[in-house]
Amino acid sequence: MTPLEPVALSDSTSAVCIACILLVPFTAAGLSIINVGLGRSRSAGHQMLSSLLVISVAAFAYLFCGFAWQGFAGGPAHVIFMRGKPWDWLGAAPFFLRGLESRGISSALVAWLGLLSAALAALIPVGSGTDRWRLSAVCASSALLAGVTYPIFAHWVWGGGWLSQLGTNYGLGHGFLDVGGAATIQSVGGLTALAIAWILGPRRGKYAPDGMPTALPGHNAVLILFGCLLALLGWTALNSAGAILFAGADARSIPLIAINTILSGAGAAAAATITTRMRFGKPDASLVANGWIGGLVASSAGGAFIVPAEAVVIGFFAGVLVTLSVEWIESRLSVDDPAGAISAHAVGGLWGIFAAGIFARIPSGRIGAMAQSSPGIGSGDAGQMVAQLIGIATLVGFVLPLAYGLNRLLDRFHHQRVAREGERQGMDLYELGAGAYPEFITHSEDSTQR
Repeated sequence: MTPLEPVALSDSTSAVCIACILLVPFTAAGLSIINVGLGRSRSAGHQMLSSLLVISVAAFAYLFCGFAWQGFAGGPAHVIFMRGKPWDWLGAAPFFLRGLESRGISSALVAWLGLLSAALAALIPVGSGTDRWRLSAVCASSALLAGVTYPIFAHWVWGGGWLSQLGTNYGLGHGFLDVGGAATIQSVGGLTALAIAWILGPRRGKYAPDGMPTALPGHNAVLILFGCLLALLGWTALNSAGAILFAGADARSIPLIAINTILSGAGAAAAATITTRMRFGKPDASLVANGWIGGLVASSAGGAFIVPAEAVVIGFFAGVLVTLSVEWIESRLSVDDPAGAISAHAVGGLWGIFAAGIFARIPSGRIGAMAQSSPGIGSGDAGQMVAQLIGIATLVGFVLPLAYGLNRLLDRFHHQRVAREGERQGMDLYELGAGAYPEFITHSEDSTQR
């Protein structure tokens, strides 16, 4: 097998990419603040500290083995041959980021963005475990995601792995398309959030004896909506940096990517507002926020290869799907997801992947960090759609069971759910010894429950 070549960046494009990556942490800040606002006031400090520690632990795990297993196009990898076709399964770069300085600016930027992406993916389940997930378990689970689950799938998509080679090996469009991480970050994190919510079980008082869910609203709508605004800035940078590093885009593509990102989020917020007003008589701030995030997520798969009108359509459907799935997951699956992370990130991400197969117009050139010999394809290409469906099947059929299995194994050795007293008292007092709002009385919905 001839090694794939990493994307070669000019000095100006490298500078723009560096500027974009510097803004990506705003995504982490936005998601962290949203999760805090959607939780209870007596667990706000614990939630924010969890987010900070998740980023730290994810960075250490990515340093130790994450980047080695994610790898980069043109780098060493474990490859097997089946019927004469190469199947690139896992990166084989040195541990601890050794030798990174000798591989050029492109590989260093891939490692930098990969570290932040692993941290973002690990932040997503924190919202699903709100009010009941032990701090030590949060850190351990984040290490598994950033060190195992994320880098394996990221290699398949961004590191020259078999999903990115579906075009070269089997003529399926340009291979699996995920420019900004709708699959690699958002869906991986959202499906892990589903696994965590299943393992932890619902919060006390969430479901009545007859199984009907009870509303446990977040404590601060201002934080929730402010987090949405922060996330927009980070998401625009994330989509732009991904397009440069993994799709061969240059600085001239960034205005279109930024326009598509905000239009997708706006379409989703509008759809969520309309949907909640029709269903409940008034708009619901938390569901509109979930819809907004779902729209940003959906824009990440193919935002560099769609026109603005299509971005609105993608966002609008994302807003409807996310809003309805929040209720469906809560009432039909009896899964308690306080932050709506499963719907916003997993459902929004899977829809974005599918939508990229419908709408993306991909010119000939570099897609998925590899040179393609096939001509450019227009929207609705059957081969590209098949590649997208294979990626979706891989997420649901491999990533979700892997995430569930790893966290279930962790739960056997280190119980992940806080003790009953901790949930009643509040995570701030029980695990940190102090509340986030010491000068105010926080509500205790469980005080009357036995």
